[in-house]
Amino acid sequence: MNANESAYRHVVLFKFREGTPGETVRGIERAFREFVAQLPIVIGFEWGTNSSPEHLDLGFTHCFIVTFRDPADRDAYLIHPAHKAFCRDFLDPNLDKVCVVDFRAEP
Repeated sequence: MNANESAYRHVVLFKFREGTPGETVRGIERAFREFVAQLPIVIGFEWGTNSSPEHLDLGFTHCFIVTFRDPADRDAYLIHPAHKAFCRDFLDPNLDKVCVVDFRAEP
């Protein structure tokens, strides 16, 4: 399946705690890429930092999109030990807020 054909998207926005060092943020970006690359249920991964001129980001600076074939794969991802470890070790100590939206991609 092409990652764009009726895929299931898990979109995550991060707002880091004030004062989180840039080096820590870069480590989180790297750790996210590395752990999802190990999971065969992940069929796509994209991320970037906000560059919108609209100033509607509410302080969220990072967007990560993890693509799965279906909601069952997303569910398996959420309880996967690598995901739980990533959240515990990297996100819990550094995030002020997180926003998650999951959806079936429509053409």
